[in-house]
This record gives sequence, C-alpha cells and structure tokens, in this order.
Amino acid sequence: MTVEAKKEIHSARLEDMVKGWFVGNFEPTLYKTGEVEVGVKTYRAGESEQRHVHKIATEFTVITRGEVEMNGERYKEGDIVVVPPGCSTDFKVIKDSVTTVVKLPGVLNDKYMVEEKEN
Repeated sequence: MTVEAKKEIHSARLEDMVKGWFVGNFEPTLYKTGEVEVGVKTYRAGESEQRHVHKIATEFTVITRGEVEMNGERYKEGDIVVVPPGCSTDFKVIKDSVTTVVKLPGVLNDKYMVEEKEN
C-alpha cells in the first residue's frame, strides 16, 4: 500500500523493495509517482554496473558509506555525484558501499546500456 493511500504512520523494510528503490512509478513502492525515483542501494566491494546513460533523467547519487568509482573518478562517503541526461557513466564499488540515489524525473525504461570501446 502506498503512502498516499494510507492516513497513518507506517513502515516498510528496505529489503522488501526492488534493488533498494522505494519511491517511484513501480511496484512495490511507498509512494507511487512519475515525478521522481528514490532508492537506497547497498553494494559489496568488487561489484559493478555497466556503463549506461539516461536520456531524460538526471541522477543524483550520494555516497552514504564506502567508496566507488565512476568514469575513473573516486568518490567517498559524503560525496554527491550528479549525472545529467546524455552523460554516460559506469559504476565500480571499491569498498563496501551504500548510496542514496534520486532520479529526476522518474522515467521508467530510461536506462540505456553503452558498449565499452576497446582502445
């Protein structure tokens, strides 16, 4: 049940959400909206995500704990990384990490994988 349908305080567990996403136009969610997506994501050292681009959404990533690398640049706890639409990024986890991610607007199917070019 989403927040707007309930008129009292309630709670949920992050592990019951899909990949840490808890606000957006998907299920399950705590607040159904197409205006924004919000997630708290947990990663283990060595994990990575393929280079990708969002054509519409801007992605704000707060490194809440740990250390990651995006486009060859290292980011640590307290850093905020803004990836505007059209900019591609990869994601590598250097130390066990937790990130808080906001995508604005919340656009489903706006993640496009980018082929890595060999040198």
